[in-house]
Amino acid sequence: MKIAILSRNPKLYSTRRLVEAAQQRGHEAVVLDHLRCDLVIEQGDPHILYKGERLTDIDAIIPRIGASVTFYGTAVVRQFEMMKVKSAVDSQSIVRSRDKLRSSQILSRAGLGMPKTAFTNYSKETSMLVKEVGGAPLVIKLLEGTQGLGVVLAETKKAAESVIEAFHNLKARIIVQEFIAEAAGADIRAFVVNGEVVGAMKRQGKEGEFRSNLHRGGNASLIKLSRQEKAAALLAAKSLGLGIAGVDMLQSKRGPLILEVNSSPGLQGIEKATNKDIAAKIIEYVEGLVQKKAAKRVKE
Repeated sequence: MKIAILSRNPKLYSTRRLVEAAQQRGHEAVVLDHLRCDLVIEQGDPHILYKGERLTDIDAIIPRIGASVTFYGTAVVRQFEMMKVKSAVDSQSIVRSRDKLRSSQILSRAGLGMPKTAFTNYSKETSMLVKEVGGAPLVIKLLEGTQGLGVVLAETKKAAESVIEAFHNLKARIIVQEFIAEAAGADIRAFVVNGEVVGAMKRQGKEGEFRSNLHRGGNASLIKLSRQEKAAALLAAKSLGLGIAGVDMLQSKRGPLILEVNSSPGLQGIEKATNKDIAAKIIEYVEGLVQKKAAKRVKE
């Protein structure tokens, strides 16, 4: 097969590992910068130009779309889908997962545990908002934030109201979320591929840091998930329609609470913590998608 990894940087660990895993399994792997793809939309012949040349013979794509370029990145994935190229993660699922509000509503509808969350259209009733999520301390998140950026812990009611009002005055979209003290600055990342948890790690924030993101200096270690945690991770990925997902959750007194579901989860932390070849699992999944497509074509 010819597999295209949509990534802006071929030197990134996750991109390199996917290329290596594809080649080790006998496939051709190319890295395409999705921002350099030009989309030509016409009746019966949607196609993509890359650096002026028409892309052909690609069997599948693995999107590695950064949050800051979701709009154009998902348009490129959508164009490949129109060209009948299989995608490891479909465009609509990426859009769903990137919108923290929309994904929270979907996860809630699926019956998954999650920290109590509130959203408002720049309401002046900030004290009511703080009360609804259990009071201070509480967490305030930018809807577009990623890797722990745009996440604030407000220790007191007064601080919470001040931060909410400041964001509202800037017309920044935020969610206000219950703070889970017993998580103690740690969370769990479950890596899901094709309806199976292929690896899990516990991420602990550095001292004095409530965010556990590895990009913020946290560290990761291998963890064995409980049956309840595994079921929550699988249902979260399924609810958002993600064949590949990094499901982040907190351990709480009332069971696992889903924080976020990432459609382009990084491989470095999870492969190091679990000592597993997660990249190969992703390539296996892509092989299955292409084989199903071929089998369907034969039946037709």
